[in-house]
Amino acid sequence: MNKLTLIFTLLVSTCIMAQSEEEKLPYYEIPDHPESYTAGTVAARMVDGLGFRYYWATEGLRSEDLAYKPSESGRTSAETVDHILGLSNFILNSVSEQGKRTKDTESSFEDKRKLTLLNIKKVSDILRTMDDVSQFDNDKFPFWNILNGPIADALWHCGQLVMLRRASGNSFNSKVSVFTGTVRE
Repeated sequence: MNKLTLIFTLLVSTCIMAQSEEEKLPYYEIPDHPESYTAGTVAARMVDGLGFRYYWATEGLRSEDLAYKPSESGRTSAETVDHILGLSNFILNSVSEQGKRTKDTESSFEDKRKLTLLNIKKVSDILRTMDDVSQFDNDKFPFWNILNGPIADALWHCGQLVMLRRASGNSFNSKVSVFTGTVRE
């Protein structure tokens, strides 16, 4: 009987550990910085900063936080999350063909958060390998517009999420350092 209990315990533990590894999302902490400065590594680092801020702006949001709306004309936190997901899709589509082009308003908050973080990570991984990001220029706009447009906009909206969560009574984790990209113990 003891062997059977031990085997069962090991199987359950292994499944739980595998699930938690599978669910681990990028940007709990910002990745180590690249060893050299190139256009691609600098752009990737900006995107990593976005990923880190988004991770912590959305970590632990409750249903009441997502429904919070400061005024009739304002967006809820959930609508802001949807908007940032759309921006992450646009940014990813601008540097690859891997992005999801459709609007996703039906998925759960957790699924949207995960997809946004994975999109941001893919963008960073692509940019980090580039010396010349002008290859992402197209007939509509240069890559510069991606920096000052959707990347800057997504950063702006992460700040809004932090403000909205504070207003709805769910403060931003005070152990998070956006300067170092780490979480203090």
